[in-house]
Amino acid sequence: MDADTIRKLIEDGLPGARADVQGDDGVHFEATVVCDAFAGKLPLARHRMVYATLGELMGGAIHALALKTVTPAEVAG
Repeated sequence: MDADTIRKLIEDGLPGARADVQGDDGVHFEATVVCDAFAGKLPLARHRMVYATLGELMGGAIHALALKTVTPAEVAG
């Protein structure tokens, strides 16, 4: 597994999302995901939305994924 594949899966699964994914060892990754669909949702719900885009890869090919999930308005501050 590689960071670019994870980025593409997240962005394909959450229309309009932008994901920045980092990870050098092939199993542990960090991602910042910016998506309008996160508006009004608690962090756990946002994380579940991202995990849903990755399906069975979570816990398998992707051992760990640390997430930061924000809306565009939260990025703008």
